[in-house]
Amino acid sequence: MQPLPKDKMAHHDDTFKLHSPEFSALNRKLDRRNFLLRSASGLGAMALSSLISSNARGNTLEEQIMKALPSIAPKAKRVVYLFMSGGPSQFETFDYKPKLANLFGQGLPDSVRKGQRLTGMSANQAVLPLVPSAYKFNQYGKTKTWVSDLLPYTAQVVDDLCIVKSMFTEQINHDPAITFFQTGHQLPGRPSIGSWMSYGLGSENQNLPAFIVLVSKDASKDQPLYARLWGNGFLSSEHQGVQFRSGKDPVLFLNNPEGYDGQDRQQMLEYLTKLNQLQNETWGDPEVDARIAQYEMAYRMQTSVPEVMDTSKEPDEVFELYGEGSRDKGTYAANCLLARKLLEKDVRFVQLYHQGWDHHGSLPKGMAHQCKQTDKATAALIIDLKRRGLLEDTLVVWGGEFGRTVYSQGKLTKDDYGRDHHPRCFTMWMAGAGVKSGFSYGETDDFSYNIIKNPVHVHDFQATLLHLMGIDHEQLTYKYQGRRFRLTDVHGQVIKGILA
Repeated sequence: MQPLPKDKMAHHDDTFKLHSPEFSALNRKLDRRNFLLRSASGLGAMALSSLISSNARGNTLEEQIMKALPSIAPKAKRVVYLFMSGGPSQFETFDYKPKLANLFGQGLPDSVRKGQRLTGMSANQAVLPLVPSAYKFNQYGKTKTWVSDLLPYTAQVVDDLCIVKSMFTEQINHDPAITFFQTGHQLPGRPSIGSWMSYGLGSENQNLPAFIVLVSKDASKDQPLYARLWGNGFLSSEHQGVQFRSGKDPVLFLNNPEGYDGQDRQQMLEYLTKLNQLQNETWGDPEVDARIAQYEMAYRMQTSVPEVMDTSKEPDEVFELYGEGSRDKGTYAANCLLARKLLEKDVRFVQLYHQGWDHHGSLPKGMAHQCKQTDKATAALIIDLKRRGLLEDTLVVWGGEFGRTVYSQGKLTKDDYGRDHHPRCFTMWMAGAGVKSGFSYGETDDFSYNIIKNPVHVHDFQATLLHLMGIDHEQLTYKYQGRRFRLTDVHGQVIKGILA
């Protein structure tokens, strides 16, 4: 279909504006109340115009004002969040419990359990037999931090880590627990943490999204991941996470259709923008502005994405640092390397998902496999960011949705056992901008079943993450269906004890 000539397009525009029923309806809606509301907003917009950057087109006025207001001095410019989906066991990673060696096979004491609920997978077991880790721990670094033998590479960078051993959540099953971590609520529909970052801070690179997601292709798919985990919820769609894939098309529907070239695409977008602008003038829907911004971003990404996805020019020593898997696009190791490139391009929030940590049985074997896939590349990311001067203003986060139980689920031998879900205490770590290095925070009992010092709730973690990026978690809100929502809901405190 040939586009309309410019003279006819102009005539078509005027006719549409003057005679369409939509505009007649819109004019009838401009009563005194709406006029005053819009006038007040207009005056506020003029007062803030000098504070709002020219690239804010596509945001609602509320979003623009939020970005213009003064905030906390940020310690971090960007975040890379390594999400270990399935719930890594704290017993086989960082929470060393040597006293369990003498309690093998004994039942979990009622004084420790304290009547806390169990999942349906172990609630019917007559005995909950205690099981120590099948792997040894050693002390590493200047801080003499205990780390499992499963993580030899992470152990070498332990002096850069801030290990939080006292995380807890109320969610005991995977989907609500992951959703809670990613959105601040156990039920779907809220914006993800990366979307809140995009909404609150915008993008520093106009040719790439502020929020990018990478999913390991080499991970065991024991628990599903849903795109809503990086969705925008009720925020405008420009804030949703964009998944970069390892196939022919890194971003779906980004490349030109067959037979189109760049000029065709540009012309199509120009006319599509005009149509969207007409719709926006008719309805005043901010989502139309977001759609226009996304089309424009997609056009710029046609050039920027192939460049950033190309790791062929990386020297051999970089591939050796991240591990041989880093040459295979889409693997965890390759995604860690790609994450570093995206952070170099000032992408605000990069999220890596690696599934396969849900070990109800054969845990020693499963943990060995998972750690072999991820340990070297995780440590390499820390090393690579540090030597490039990026770690000082980048926050790295590692962790899952909950921990594992001290007792074995099902059969038990010293070399073969499983662990059920445990939300009462588990371990995460952070590294880089704004957090103490070579530091452990929080403490659990001898069974890693209850927290005995410095508990950290999921909302506390989220509040701290926003704080490090220069955002007051109580002020970053969005009004939806008559209520002001925020990532931390009505909870959360900044964990001041881990701040550098």
